[in-house]
Parts: sequence; C-alpha cells; structure tokens
Amino acid sequence: MNLTSLLLPERIDLDIKARKKNDVLRELVRMVKPGDGAEQLLQTLLKREELGSTGIGKGIAIPHGRSLLTDKLEVAVGRSVKGVDFDSIDKKPAHLFFLIVAPPQDRGNQYLITLGRVAMVCQELAKEKRLFDPQTPEEFVQLVEKLEGKIR
Repeated sequence: MNLTSLLLPERIDLDIKARKKNDVLRELVRMVKPGDGAEQLLQTLLKREELGSTGIGKGIAIPHGRSLLTDKLEVAVGRSVKGVDFDSIDKKPAHLFFLIVAPPQDRGNQYLITLGRVAMVCQELAKEKRLFDPQTPEEFVQLVEKLEGKIR
C-alpha cells in the first residue's frame, strides 16, 4: 500500500482558511464527508483530540479516528501558511494536516498502516523542510510519492 494511492487532488487544500483547531478539523471533514454526517464525524474527531492532541510537532498534525460514517479509509490534506495552534507536542503551530478516517473494522488494518506511513512521510517532509514547496495538489502528491520512495 502506498500513500499516494489515497491522495485525491480534490481532497487536498494547500490554502486552508481556518485559524483554530476545530475549524481546521471542520474543513478537513468537509472534504471527506460533505453534507449529512459531517458534524457527527467532526464530533468524533474532537473527542479523539480530547484524549491527546494529534499535533505531532515540526508543523504537522495527523488528526485521525474511526467512524461508522465511512465504509472505507479516507484521507484529506490541508495546509495553512500562517499555522494553527493545534496543541502540538512542541508547542509550535501546525501547518500541515493529514486527516485519516476509517470504519471501525477495516481489512488488513489499513488505518494503522496508513497512520504509520503518513507519520514517516511527514518526518521526511519536516526533515527536508519541504512543507511549503508544492503549489498545487498534484505537486503535493508528486512530492509525497518521491518521499515514499525514500522510505521504502
């Protein structure tokens, strides 16, 4: 499984407008669950955040959760140039957000595999200081594909 197979250009927003954590989550949720169910999915993610922030530091957050509102693994990506206070472990604003949502049961536990894969790609993104290089969703997917090749 590779991460780029889950990245759809219509689910990548490299200029999100949100300035608060809850609003970032709301924007990301709308990409994977527009309309009915969006608010319920948002509440699921907010409850997950109460357990501990998904802000992993170095400008990156990976909000994630399982929900009956989806029947397959879903991924959305957002980026904020200004950054958003996401209660990250390093106390710095988050700029890049990978949302991962999966059903409670998924074949081969792809949810956890994807979560790990995203974390590895994000490490490379931060290490190479390339969070702001891509200007289009397609360029973002190409960069992730290149970075995935490095970690195989």
